[in-house]
Amino acid sequence: MKTVQYFSKEYLEQCRKMKPREILRFFFFFRKLHTKPSKSKLISLKVDERLLEVFRKKAELHNVKYQTMIKKLMQDWVDKQK
Repeated sequence: MKTVQYFSKEYLEQCRKMKPREILRFFFFFRKLHTKPSKSKLISLKVDERLLEVFRKKAELHNVKYQTMIKKLMQDWVDKQK
């Protein structure tokens, strides 16, 4: 049995005022939040050695693995382009 959700009148009124673009954005992020992450794919990438060295050190200073930071930057860029 599914639970029943109750919404306040204020919340419902706020939802009625949403523009179509805001509704689409909500559904996009809701779906993204509730879907399983896709499989990772191994890739090969040529990067300037000095750039990679500096990038790795900077990631290390932020206590982040450099490949994790690359993936985060990629995802942020994709999200920004929408």
